[in-house]
Amino acid sequence: MKSLPSEAPPPASALFSTPILEAERSDLLQRISAEGGFAYVSVATLALAGDFRAAEAAREMAWEQLHSGPWHSVVPVWRDAYSMACLLVAAFHHGAGEYGEALRVLDMGLIMGGMLLRKDLDAAIKKVLLSSEHSAEFQEEGLVRRRPTRFAEFEDSDEAKVLQILPSKSLSHQIVERRSSLSLESFLSDYFLAGRPVIISDCMFHWPALTKWKDLEYLRRVAGDRTVPVEVGKKYLSANWKQELITFSHFLERIQDTECYLSGPTYLAQHPLFDQIQDLSQDIFIPDYCFAGGGELQSLNAWFGPAGTVTPLHHDPHHNLFAQVVGRKYVRLYPASISEELYPYPEPMLSNSSQPWLKFKLG
Repeated sequence: MKSLPSEAPPPASALFSTPILEAERSDLLQRISAEGGFAYVSVATLALAGDFRAAEAAREMAWEQLHSGPWHSVVPVWRDAYSMACLLVAAFHHGAGEYGEALRVLDMGLIMGGMLLRKDLDAAIKKVLLSSEHSAEFQEEGLVRRRPTRFAEFEDSDEAKVLQILPSKSLSHQIVERRSSLSLESFLSDYFLAGRPVIISDCMFHWPALTKWKDLEYLRRVAGDRTVPVEVGKKYLSANWKQELITFSHFLERIQDTECYLSGPTYLAQHPLFDQIQDLSQDIFIPDYCFAGGGELQSLNAWFGPAGTVTPLHHDPHHNLFAQVVGRKYVRLYPASISEELYPYPEPMLSNSSQPWLKFKLG
């Protein structure tokens, strides 16, 4: 923990714009008390009055509740309690000029917290970023971020070169149909309702991300100091697979570092990145196909990783529209009718994934 300021800074509301916290604070504390969080309410009240140690204690208490069991069983009010504590802790760091730490704490509030105070967290992040623009700490950090400035771009390859990378017999079976500028009516009737996959080309040419995201300096500038959750390991079914929280700049360094890749690739997977880092959301547009037939968008997530990243064979609980922005991805599909023949795990937590298997040849 960093040293405390010599004088206690004003409360979070005086440093950040927290209208939702101010309006909902009394009700939120009552709901936390109703779930047995009397100790949290006590220290949070002290934190609101300017006690830094109490703010840290409140955050630790909420963190323990978030890890008291499976994520789906966490009482929602504790996620909001965690968001509140993150706002309070970050206000102290911001007041002390510790902008990097304030930003990290606020990102944790977005990643692990509830929805109630999300707008307050977003506003606080904007203020920290504005305060840090001329900070010596951030300027010095920027001096060491000098690596290749663009991702290696793929040239059009012939099939022989592609087959050297893909698994054996990858292109020997039915290839998914490709359609250019597919109409919504055709998408709905010919593919979505018919349960047929399709590759839609020429529908992302207007996305700023197609050019901006190839520039590493742009990504560092927009998102470099933000904390994101990543997966480390060949795939999530591997014994040495783990999760970490690192800055986006650190993540970019890892996916460029050959030694880091050999020790276990780092993968930003299935994360609501565009809710967390809103500047990146300006670089994409949600396709109209997502709403064909009157459906609703269930989630908007990002996958970001180095070449060779592997996702085990699995199925999702809803339909997917996959948009490839930079690089290439090989996807193998199987019909739902043969799900049992793909060896799903019997355990509920992994029942959507296929087990690894071995083939023994005798004689």
